[in-house]
Amino acid sequence: MTSTPAEHATAATPATPATPRILPLPADERTPSAQALLDSVAVAGADANIFTTLIRAEGLTRRWLPFGGKLLAGKLPARDRELLILRTAWNCRAEYEWAQHVVIGRSVGLSREEIERVPAGAWDGFDETLIKVADELHATFRLSDSAWAALSERYDEAQLIELPMLVGHYHMVAMTLNALQIALDPGLTGFPT
Repeated sequence: MTSTPAEHATAATPATPATPRILPLPADERTPSAQALLDSVAVAGADANIFTTLIRAEGLTRRWLPFGGKLLAGKLPARDRELLILRTAWNCRAEYEWAQHVVIGRSVGLSREEIERVPAGAWDGFDETLIKVADELHATFRLSDSAWAALSERYDEAQLIELPMLVGHYHMVAMTLNALQIALDPGLTGFPT
């Protein structure tokens, strides 16, 4: 019997350890350019652990932030985008990514009950398509003809290009968060029990 991507990830990946491998850069150690870059972050805030950790690679972070920002303000409907990101966070067992996007998902109209259903994958209609697409990209790194057809009924070409880039980007972010063991920010909660 084969497992789903989420089951495989759950079995293969431990919970986020409590000790970060690289600590966030304290405010008194930031260069003016690093602080200015952090101050430009609109999502999650300049003091979020993801940004204050990644700023230690300032040049890389300076190039990454516009791309990530573009995806958060892209062509996909915000609710669809957040379902895709949450399912990707779940599939990758990226608890930090999950916690941040629960907040963002709630701000774009996802209910608490909908968010709590993301791990189970129990959806219908187009939401089910989005969950299956996130799973398919996670498991196979491609989309089947049936998934493509379902997406093509709703999305235009720009959105069809953006969707796999979004899921792929959040795989990269998940790997980085998990590898660096970035700790949850105060006030955020991890995966549902």
